[in-house]
Amino acid sequence: MNNKGIFTSHLSSFSVQWLLENYETAEGVSLPRSTLYCHYLLHCQEQKLEPVNAASFGKLIRSVFMGLRTRRLGTRGNSKYHYYGLRIKASSSLLRLMEDQQHLAMRQQPFSHKQRLKPVHKLEGITNGTAASGSSSSQQQQGSGGLSDISTQVQQYQQFLDASRALPEFPELDLQGKALPEGIELEHIKSFQLLYREHCEAILDVMVNLQFTLVETLWKTFWRFSESQAGDAGTMAVHSESEKRLPKSCLVLLCKYDPVLRWSHDCDNTLYQGLVEILIPDVLRPIPSALTQAIRNFAKSLESWLTNAMMNIPEEMVRIKVTSASAFAQTLRRYTSLNHLAQAARAVLQNTAQINQMLSDLNRVDFANVQEQASWVCRCEDRVVQRLEQDFKLTLQQQNSLEQWAAWLDGVVSQVLKPYQSSTAFPKAAKLFLLKWSFYSSMVIRDLTLRSAASFGSFHLIRLLYDEYMYYLIEHRVAQAKGETPIAVMGEEEEEEEESDDECQELVLPADSVPLDDESLEPPTKLARTDQRVLFAAAHYNSHHPDSTEAPVS
Repeated sequence: MNNKGIFTSHLSSFSVQWLLENYETAEGVSLPRSTLYCHYLLHCQEQKLEPVNAASFGKLIRSVFMGLRTRRLGTRGNSKYHYYGLRIKASSSLLRLMEDQQHLAMRQQPFSHKQRLKPVHKLEGITNGTAASGSSSSQQQQGSGGLSDISTQVQQYQQFLDASRALPEFPELDLQGKALPEGIELEHIKSFQLLYREHCEAILDVMVNLQFTLVETLWKTFWRFSESQAGDAGTMAVHSESEKRLPKSCLVLLCKYDPVLRWSHDCDNTLYQGLVEILIPDVLRPIPSALTQAIRNFAKSLESWLTNAMMNIPEEMVRIKVTSASAFAQTLRRYTSLNHLAQAARAVLQNTAQINQMLSDLNRVDFANVQEQASWVCRCEDRVVQRLEQDFKLTLQQQNSLEQWAAWLDGVVSQVLKPYQSSTAFPKAAKLFLLKWSFYSSMVIRDLTLRSAASFGSFHLIRLLYDEYMYYLIEHRVAQAKGETPIAVMGEEEEEEEESDDECQELVLPADSVPLDDESLEPPTKLARTDQRVLFAAAHYNSHHPDSTEAPVS
């Protein structure tokens, strides 16, 4: 028997022994397929074994438990494949990961709608699936580049996640009429699509269980990672099942095929957007600092993990993958920062003394002078700026909650961008507004600084939060206008930014655009200047302003 055969035999016997020790067949019960694979990944990490992919593991299970059936269970659009007639043994330590969760019902009920493993208690001697004892335990918890290990307190942190989300359907792969690469057939493309879907589902499962370090393992398994270019016998044996479904030579060719590259990019954007909405379903809701730090550390490691796992993959695919992963990491960092600012701002907005001081300082700001200076850059319309100023002071005086402030900011964005709805100019208008909002708010902060305002620190914090939340709102509005995910928008190549600044400056609303609604903002205190252009909304000069002399910008 050659080295490859010896390794395969050893690997299989070890896995078979583990399966027989922890699982058993039984009538009328079922177990999610993803749960078994997650158990297996933890087992491999504990024993320092190279895991096989989900498909290969599935074949191993069927060879051990003969006659095992697979059923798709769950509500429509949220169903998962289950192994029907299989359960965890009562003597298995794996039950301790699930004893306080609804997964336990799978031992009594044939139809479980719970999709994913939700480990609760720390296994004795196991930290994040890695054997640990004595002083080495803390070192293991800080492994993988210092990643915070919170997987052993999943129940504590999962209340802050949206773990009910399933992976959305992927788009169809459009060949765009392009000829297939030499040596590639349609069956190879179908195999790639199926493997990619299984791979993404596995990533989703481990992320829901906060097993962040396993993402790197999944990437290495999918992309047939090996330390050497040729790969040793052991690594080749691990990937043997993947080779049967899609030879690596074909995988490499597909990684240069433009339709596959585009499809993979779209799938990644779908996956990452789903993961963002699972990990941070509400950017304003308080998140424990340990969870925040774990997410940020994960985001910091993403790109290096991915590029390392794809070291033998064509540059075309690596570039596509890294673009989406980078947007994902950036989004996680921004959202966790926004969440941190929101928690800090809550204390300010709920403090009556601080609010009164802020109102006192704000009333001393020379807004007319601020507007004079800002208008040269922003072309702000006086009456609209005054509405926003008064509405801001009123909202502050009422000591509104952070959620009420968020609703006000959302209303401002809606009013500003209303004239651009269904317009191709929407993304540009949104980004231009974001720039001008930031510039104007910086002028207000400057005035407060020069006056040595006692509440400067509070205003600085609020300004940081509102600017960041405006960014969040604009990002989502642009994505909605384009019919894409926010992750896709953030990962776009800088095509629009490459256009000249002059084009952006020429961005004005049409003459018949709709002004801000009076009922949503405070009424103006004076008429608008006729020589100012748009920042927050269009000047609505029609029959109500017959004396207007403003000319359109060419």
